[in-house]
Amino acid sequence: MIRVLIADDHPIVRQGLRTFLDLQDDITVVGEAADGAQAVELVGELAPDVLLLDLKMPVLDGLGALGRLTGTPTRVVVLTSVSDPSDVGPAMRAGAAGFLYKDVDPPALVQAVRAVHGGQVLLAPEAAEAMMTSGPASGNGSSPAPAPVPLTEREREVLALIAAGRSNREIARSLAVAEKTVKTHVSNVLMKLGVQDRTQAALYAVKHGLG
Repeated sequence: MIRVLIADDHPIVRQGLRTFLDLQDDITVVGEAADGAQAVELVGELAPDVLLLDLKMPVLDGLGALGRLTGTPTRVVVLTSVSDPSDVGPAMRAGAAGFLYKDVDPPALVQAVRAVHGGQVLLAPEAAEAMMTSGPASGNGSSPAPAPVPLTEREREVLALIAAGRSNREIARSLAVAEKTVKTHVSNVLMKLGVQDRTQAALYAVKHGLG
């Protein structure tokens, strides 16, 4: 059972999400938060598998909450109505595993919760485009992005599949190799890119057109 926490300052949004998600056989909503500070507190108390997090909230906004959730096992999906492209990069770099907009189809949201819970990274098409056209992860965005790190052809294939949100098992099936081999490739990719996790690797792939 996937345990979900909903953080949004609009009660009607929380109720709508809870009603739909609770209809799923493999998902249960364990709590609701009306602001970012409450979301951080409830993650500590309830240890949900997935947090659906709005960006614009009182007391503590979504980015602030993400900063305080670093190191927790809870996977965070930003779910926002604000379509400002500049929000995507900071949210993903702060640790979000997904970035979706509130006009997402309900079945797609359910799939996103399942995918992120399974360790995948998920970006709405508009969010992926925003990442692709944004500046580098550091600096003022006006300097050119650093040159891509040299990867082997197989590592590039693995990176592209990571960016597509595929799990190790799915990558193994796609490339017709053992899952253990995929894990080795993923470790090598993370090491070469100098990133900590699949989320950052996916962001790198999107930024350099490798996804």
